[in-house]
Amino acid sequence: MSVSVEGPVSSSPVEPPRPTPAQVATELLRHVQALAGPDAVPRAEQIEAVTAVVAGRQRTLLVARTGFGKSAVYFSATRMLRDRGWGPTVVVSPLLALMRDQVAAARRLGLQAATINSSNIDDWASIEARILADEIDLLLIAPERLANPGFRSRVFTTMRGLPFALVCDEAHCISDWGHDFRPDYRRLRTLLAELPSWTPVLATTATANQRVTDDIAGQLGDHTLVLRTSLDRDSLYLSVVDLDNDAQRLAWLAENLADLPGSGIVYCLTQAQAEETAAWLRNHGHEVEAYTGGVPAERRLQLEDGLRDNRLKALVATSALGMGYDKGDLAFCVHLGLPPSPVAYYQQIGRAGRNLERAEVIALPRPVEDAAVWRWFESVSLPSEAICSSALDQLDRIRPTSLASLETAVNLGRNRLGTLMNILEVNGAVARSDSGWVRTDTPWTYDRELATTLGELRRIESNQMLQWAKLDGCRLRYLRDALDDESASDCGRCDQCLTESRWQHAPDPDLVAKANDFLRGGDLVVEPRKQWPNGLAGPKGRIAPDRQAEAGRALARLGDGGWSTPLAALVHAADRGDDIVVPDQLIDALAALLKQWPWQKRPTWICPMPSRRRSALIDTVAGRLGALGKLPVHHALGSGPAASSSATYQADQANSAHQVANLWGRIVAVPAALPVDPTVAAGPVLLIDDETDSRWTLTVAAFELTGIGVAQVMPLVLRTR
Repeated sequence: MSVSVEGPVSSSPVEPPRPTPAQVATELLRHVQALAGPDAVPRAEQIEAVTAVVAGRQRTLLVARTGFGKSAVYFSATRMLRDRGWGPTVVVSPLLALMRDQVAAARRLGLQAATINSSNIDDWASIEARILADEIDLLLIAPERLANPGFRSRVFTTMRGLPFALVCDEAHCISDWGHDFRPDYRRLRTLLAELPSWTPVLATTATANQRVTDDIAGQLGDHTLVLRTSLDRDSLYLSVVDLDNDAQRLAWLAENLADLPGSGIVYCLTQAQAEETAAWLRNHGHEVEAYTGGVPAERRLQLEDGLRDNRLKALVATSALGMGYDKGDLAFCVHLGLPPSPVAYYQQIGRAGRNLERAEVIALPRPVEDAAVWRWFESVSLPSEAICSSALDQLDRIRPTSLASLETAVNLGRNRLGTLMNILEVNGAVARSDSGWVRTDTPWTYDRELATTLGELRRIESNQMLQWAKLDGCRLRYLRDALDDESASDCGRCDQCLTESRWQHAPDPDLVAKANDFLRGGDLVVEPRKQWPNGLAGPKGRIAPDRQAEAGRALARLGDGGWSTPLAALVHAADRGDDIVVPDQLIDALAALLKQWPWQKRPTWICPMPSRRRSALIDTVAGRLGALGKLPVHHALGSGPAASSSATYQADQANSAHQVANLWGRIVAVPAALPVDPTVAAGPVLLIDDETDSRWTLTVAAFELTGIGVAQVMPLVLRTR
């Protein structure tokens, strides 16, 4: 991959004269005061960083705490360089929120900033025209733009006539060892190699331990200057509220949110949890909204502005609202559950208290539920060597292969497969074309040591968070130690340093009871699949309406804090082959769920899903519900010849094509097991399963049952992911 197209970047520009360190210090003072107020003065590390970049033309890595003012460093450097005839500074950043904030902030130094990213495609042509006219001072681009040959040709060829500076923001994303590695960042290595040696290059991050710092510095160059600041944040007051279950945690949150100062963020691990928590808090009079990756970009902008303007008390957010969101007076950060690493936690709490003397940082750990979600995250993280090899084996050296075609042969979901192909492209093993991917002649070897070490590192980090929640010592010091901050010391402010917490108290029992009902009373709809995946040897296209499942229901969602914990215990017992004892209250909850179901016709019989590991659990639930509702239970689905003990589990299949292919011949209809009474047999059937994720097992089962004359299939599952 080459960033330039018409020759090396270093072919045209001539190095301009350098300002003296004294000139840099004088101009930086003026710039910092324009950005932060007339009384502001530059930090020593800011002076050192700008001097290194502008006067020394040295490749520099600045590792500084959140709220330090890293953007002021490259704003000021850009102003100095532009005043001396340089071209625009290019800032590579993965953060749309940061880009929007910086376009506005740059204006305070008279800088014309523009962004090119996936959210403003309609503006790309006009922005590129402004670059050609030298009207842009600061160009912020997403790293994915570097993967686009057309963009590289148009923009970097245009800029080649003038010297320009390069900034890599959130530079931990360039490292395999970082908590948020982005393969497209690795394309910077090629760009760096093509730039003249005197080109100013600055990388910045707040979340890099020594391993990540060394990796980034090595990629920037052998003589990279590394500047590290203390990671202390003297405005942050950390506390842990230890409660037994999610009903207590939701009740505590409803009771205490109004007492928290100003406005802030309530972090959740999953999109579903964020939406559920926001609904609970709104039901109790709090001005909050959910902010997740599932929220459209335009709506996210509105929500960010609503929090920034204090029209909202809080955003209940996933990590989608993380790096880059800047609200100087954000007064609190609450975690309903913890992220899986100290680095990620430090990054998120760094949103708070930037321009305040005190900000409350409160964690409500969910040890059992958090660990379940962490395990799921880990299970979908690193592709195996076999999967990587299978992807390469599918590629031709001449004819491009699309992602859709690759999915049928490679057991990865679309997003993870796209990421894998980006990694392979950055490593030179594949090349991208308009219609897909081709194999190159470059040899490629799977890095087993890296994969093993990364897996071990993720587990170590998760254990660190479990330890942090039960800590006897200073909470902030623990986080700073995890980030290899050599100046770490006890903060004197957290609940452990003060040996007390104003926030640790039991919520009102009546409110806990309401929260428990809320968590266990949700109507979780299981929408039917309506289209077969591409590439199947079996049926294709749209699933006929009379062969689809009806909209089903689930009692719980993985990690939801309601029924998910007792259900997890039942599932684990089934997996171990233990005797299954289903609590009466769980059967009562399923019966209550059935009563809420807005069906036009009630089921006339029950069919358990066949299962290799959990038949005892599914059959027990089906039998108990059948006895309660006076409905016969018939095993009209069986295991076909493909369901041998050597067959792979459905949970191991990562995309739709593999999930459906794994089911054909494993789940088959058994006509002889239908109810004798044809009226009952044709009537709606309640299909019972233990859990669903992709919904393809329910889809294939419904397709089989409707194929032998069953009119309607109504799925009821214990839990969904």
